[in-house]
Amino acid sequence: MNYIDQKLPEFSVNAYQQGATRTITTADVLGKWAVFFFYPADFTFVCPTELGDLQAHYEDFQKANAEIYSVSEDSEFVHKAWADATDTIGQVQYPMLADPAGKLARFFDVLDEDAGQAYRGVFIVNPEGQIKSYTINDMNIGRNANEVYRTLMAAEFVAAHGDMVCPANWHPGETPITPSLDLVGKI
Repeated sequence: MNYIDQKLPEFSVNAYQQGATRTITTADVLGKWAVFFFYPADFTFVCPTELGDLQAHYEDFQKANAEIYSVSEDSEFVHKAWADATDTIGQVQYPMLADPAGKLARFFDVLDEDAGQAYRGVFIVNPEGQIKSYTINDMNIGRNANEVYRTLMAAEFVAAHGDMVCPANWHPGETPITPSLDLVGKI
């Protein structure tokens, strides 16, 4: 299934964030860019490296008017226990969504039903709640926060400059491409 331009469903999930639990709803996500970052499980091996990498870049995401939402099938209480037990996760400032019923993982189609865990999915959602980019990795393949951020910046640029496109490895400040017949066969 193609998820580009699919709208977020109405949802309400519990979350752990910096020593407190709270509820996150669809309405909370709308109005700014969002990165839904699914991972298989707390207290694992690749997952803390990814969440730590995102935290190391969290300030950049915030400056780009984006919020990160990490999501696993664990409860908010397991997220808290993980943060209390692990220095890397204890530093995480963004919301860690609890999806034990698998509602978000099923909507984004990243739930491995047999394992009860989510594949490593990244979904970049615009302020209107539409998916603009996504990637899904197998459970054993970690991701790179720099690439997630670069993709977010490209999605924001294209949203603001609909007549331009971002070539491979484009970064903010670099020259985009304005499609035209004059460029056909010349790139």
